[in-house]
Amino acid sequence: MIDLGLSKMALIGAVALIVIGPEKLPRVARTVGTMLGKAQRYVADVKAEVNRSMELDELKKMKETVENAAREVEQTVQTGAADFEKQWAETAAGSEVEAAVPWEPPKPAYRHPGKKWRLKVGATPQWYKARQGIRTRALSGAARVARYRPQRPR
Repeated sequence: MIDLGLSKMALIGAVALIVIGPEKLPRVARTVGTMLGKAQRYVADVKAEVNRSMELDELKKMKETVENAAREVEQTVQTGAADFEKQWAETAAGSEVEAAVPWEPPKPAYRHPGKKWRLKVGATPQWYKARQGIRTRALSGAARVARYRPQRPR
């Protein structure tokens, strides 16, 4: 990279002031600044594209290794299944007497559901109802009349 110190920058500025002139120097500096910004963005885009392509290559290699591993597992499962079927056929051919009795799965014992079907349980927790002042129990007719009866003045 170019090594630009403070003294070199001052020298470049003085030469530019003399060559370009004080009237055009701000416009030229703005143009140079925008060009440098565009160049930096272009370099950053190129770097990002190179990184993406490298990551894509790595992902392709990883995909290939996973696919190969899956194929190997599939082959081992298929060979194991073939061996199992072969052994099963040999065992079934040797024990035809046992195969005459059909197999029944065991019946599970009756288990009471354990629900309190008379109790209605809401989704709102009791602590929330208590905090909000929501009634949690129904009042009978007599209790409702007694609660809401207007008080007589004494």
